[in-house]
Parts: sequence; C-alpha cells; structure tokens
Amino acid sequence: MDIQLEKKKGIRKKHIPYIIGGVLFLLLVGWIIFGNHESTLNIDARGISIGEVKKAQFNDFVRVDGQVQPITVVQISPEEGGTVQAKVVDEGAHVKKGDIIVRLSNSQLDLEILNAEANLSYQMSVFRNNQLSMQQAKLDNEKTKLQLEMDRQRKRRAYEQNKRLYDEELIAKETYIQSKEDYDLAVKQYDLVIERLQQDSVARSVQLGQMQEQLASMQENLHLIRKRKDNLNVPSPITGELGLLNVTLGQSVGAGQMIGQVNDLSDYKVEAQIDEHYIDRVHDGLSATFERQGQNYDLTLKKVYPEVRDGKFRTEFVFTGKRPENIRTGQTYYINLELGEPTQSIIIPKGSFFQSTGGNWIFVLSPDGKTAHRRPIRIGRQNPQYYEVLEGLKPGEKVIVSNYDAYKDNQILILNN
Repeated sequence: MDIQLEKKKGIRKKHIPYIIGGVLFLLLVGWIIFGNHESTLNIDARGISIGEVKKAQFNDFVRVDGQVQPITVVQISPEEGGTVQAKVVDEGAHVKKGDIIVRLSNSQLDLEILNAEANLSYQMSVFRNNQLSMQQAKLDNEKTKLQLEMDRQRKRRAYEQNKRLYDEELIAKETYIQSKEDYDLAVKQYDLVIERLQQDSVARSVQLGQMQEQLASMQENLHLIRKRKDNLNVPSPITGELGLLNVTLGQSVGAGQMIGQVNDLSDYKVEAQIDEHYIDRVHDGLSATFERQGQNYDLTLKKVYPEVRDGKFRTEFVFTGKRPENIRTGQTYYINLELGEPTQSIIIPKGSFFQSTGGNWIFVLSPDGKTAHRRPIRIGRQNPQYYEVLEGLKPGEKVIVSNYDAYKDNQILILNN
C-alpha cells in the first residue's frame, strides 16, 4: 500500500531568489515614486564665493571709462591743392586764428594767372579800339547830320521864296513845285538820319555795356585766381593748439584733404564708450560724477551717438562745475553715470555666475550651509557692485556668485570643507 507524504510548510530554499527579486523590485518602484532624482555634485567650499541677499538701497548707475578731449577739434584742410613748400609751425604749438601753418606751391595755378592776365590785357586793348571806332563813327554821323540840316534849311528858304513869287505870279508853277519837292526830300532825308543816329546810339550803348561786363567778368576771374594763390598759405581756422600736422616737405596735397587739426583748449569734454546693454536707458541730460585726487567733479551727458560698434556706443560729457587742475587731453577718468533714482531693492553682489546663467537661476545655500540648490530667479537692473533681484530670493539667504562653468547641469551642490 502506498504511503502519502505530507507536504512541508514555510519558505523553501528554492523560493529565496524570487523573494529577493520581489523585494528589490518594490524598492525600485518606491525609489522611482518617492525618491529624490536631482543630480548632485561634490565641490570644494573653499573655491567658491558666497554672497548674501539683502534689502538695501540700490544706486542705479553704470561705471564707464572716459577720455578727456578738447571741447572742439577743427580739421585743417587746404582750399587749394599743391606741393608742400614749408611747415611754418610744429605739432603742439599754440596758434592764433589766421596764423599760417603750411605753405604750398602750385605751378599750374601760376600758369592760369598768367593766361588770365594776358587775356584781360588783350580784351582791354580790343575794347579801347572798339571805343575809338565807335567814337569816329559817331563823329561821322554828326557831320552828316549837320550837312543834311544845312541842306534842309537852304531848300526851305528856296521853297518859301518861290512860294511868295509864285503867289505873285512872278515865277512858273514848275519852278515852285520843284522847290517844294526838293524841300520835302531834304526833310525826309534829315529825319531818316536822325532816326539812324538814335539807333546807332542805342547799339553803341548796348555793345559798350556788353564789353564792359565782359571786362568786369575777366577782372573778377583774375581776382579769384589770385585769391586761389593766397589760399596756398594754409591758415589756422581757430585759436588753439596744433594737435596734428600730417604733411612732409614735397608732399602733394589735394584740395579739401585733411592735413591736421587744431584743438580748442578753451574748455574740455569727456568721451566714453558704453556697453550696448544700456543703450535704451542712456539719453542726453543724465548726470555723472568722477573722483580725482579726493575731489568729486560733476558732468552732464551732452550727446549720445546712435551707432553701435563692437558692442559699445559713443557718448560725450561736458563739465557742469569746476574742472580738475592740470587737466590734459587723453587723460582717463572713471565716470559714474546715473541712470535713475536710488530705490530700496533686494540685491546680491555681482559675480561671474551671471555669465553662465544669464541671471535666470542661481545656487542658493541651505540653512546649514552644507548644500546649495539651483533656483530660478529674475534679475533687473545692475550697477558695478550689485544686481537687483526681482523674483526668487529673500533677504538673509546666501547664494553662490562665483563661476558656474564646472557645475554643468547639476541641481544640487554638496559643499565639502
């Protein structure tokens, strides 16, 4: 008879791998559901810079480097081209308005003057000959007029005498008629000569006027050419300091070519290049200050140039008060340009983290200072010392403001001392 074996109860050895696998599976599911998956990175706390979040006065200004320049710089350009014969003054010399700086020569201009003088002399000779001819013609016409006037008078007397004799029937009618016809002809001839003389007089006046205008034009042309020769002496346009003279003896210089400049040292201005980040906030009339030798000096932004080059735009400042002693062209001043009124704001120290994050996030230290967590923030204005924080931070918190390039995409930093 068969014996029925009783099954053993409890966990058997072959079940252990399944149980371990189940436990591991449950642990994995729990880690996925409830675990912290943020990536971490261990860093040396001694290699970071930590800044404190504060609520304090935020001074809205930007610091720029400015160079001192003369208030006005005037270009030197000759009105007439030529070859440099002499440099009368050297760079750095003080000159007055009208002082000769460079002398030029121009052989072509000399030839033009000779030709203009010869043409003027020839036209004046022609004018005098024409005047003599017209005067002689006028005399001949006057002589003809006198002769015809005398002939008219004689024939008038003959006609009047014959008329009386004819009325008394002492002469023939034919004789009377001929004398009347002779007198009428003489009157017509005299009237024609008078009319011709009047027309000749008008024509002579017009011709003489045209010739005189032509001579006057030639004389004016000669005057202008001679004046061009005077322009070969290049003068200083203003009183000031000769800052640049870029010519050498024998050099050919064209009309209007810049050969130098004169600096007006009656006052100074300060030129500065400002980052294009501020271009929408910088405008004429803003106030600025700088410190030199323990004293503060005030400036006003006078002009903003719209063109941006290499990420910067150009500005000009003028003094609104006293000037520094021994001010010199080319000196550099570190200017604080005020962009707005001071305000109470949440601020953090400036740091190189901004280059990595663009101000969109920052690492905030935990209260115990052992870890730092990545947090989104929003930054507003900035000045040389601080960023203004609009969102994401509270006063009293501490943040890492040093460079983030080594942290990559890690969300938590573990600070090791």
